[in-house]
Amino acid sequence: MSKGSIKILSSSASTVLAEKIAKRLSLPVERVDVSKFANQETGVEIGVSVRGEDVFIIGCGSGEVNDNLMELLIMINACKYASASRVTAIIPIFPYARQDKKDKSRAPITAKLVANMLTTAGADHIITMDLHASQIQGFFDLPVDNLFAEPAMVKYVKENIPGWDDAVVVSPDAGGAKRVTAMADKLNLNFAMIHKERVKANEVSRMTLVGSVEGKVCILVDDIADTCGTICMAADQLLQNGATEVHAMLTHGLFSGPAIQRINESQLSQVVITNTCPLSEVKAACTKIRTIDVAPILAEAVRRTHNGESISYLFNHVPL
Repeated sequence: MSKGSIKILSSSASTVLAEKIAKRLSLPVERVDVSKFANQETGVEIGVSVRGEDVFIIGCGSGEVNDNLMELLIMINACKYASASRVTAIIPIFPYARQDKKDKSRAPITAKLVANMLTTAGADHIITMDLHASQIQGFFDLPVDNLFAEPAMVKYVKENIPGWDDAVVVSPDAGGAKRVTAMADKLNLNFAMIHKERVKANEVSRMTLVGSVEGKVCILVDDIADTCGTICMAADQLLQNGATEVHAMLTHGLFSGPAIQRINESQLSQVVITNTCPLSEVKAACTKIRTIDVAPILAEAVRRTHNGESISYLFNHVPL
């Protein structure tokens, strides 16, 4: 079957990112009418013909996660029933990614459930960014491309952090060690790690630094900034151990609950995120937050996927 032409669709929570991706490809974002019934069921109507077309739907895994996920599933299903040649779901932040294993008795593996739902809805291909756990790719029986924000972050560090060439890259927990060592290798820097003990989810009791940061600029690297308790405590720990300043580099800026207040009151010099999650005006107004645009990476992934080209170039390079 012919792939047809590219059609870019957007969920209601991802319009800003979708417009940037479409602009990069010199394409429009096609009309999608999303409505709510009186009982809060979601209704979706695709505004253009997608018969035989190569459809890319930009979804959102943050904010009102359950509503956004349901909207994405309905959009995928609507396109399949409208005879789209292929439907690719672009989910920059994968919903429920932190529930990827049974970490206690009777715990669900919700990331696997989401993978099953996307497959059942009719998705043919998934494009995401910086999965919380890379094994989530194995939850699918269809192609999953896990792109990295790392090349864009490395570029930002070199251009915007004075004294970066004598810095230390730090992981705020043991789970992010692989991510941090990869970035440290790219920058040819030393790395350190903070061991944290949690009382419960989103609540850290104690932190211990492994490595030396005396007299160094520290670059904290993590994938998700949720309530920001961890990175703010980590910044305090690093400064207590002799660091001169601390910059945080985080792929997904969820900023739930007291996150913005914590950032404003913290000793972090800046918090650098990507635009995988839409930011409210209040959050965007925080003077410490800087944003890296990943639309060029996602747009190039769309172009290469449509043309049947390899996307491995994007694992190490930022499109010009």
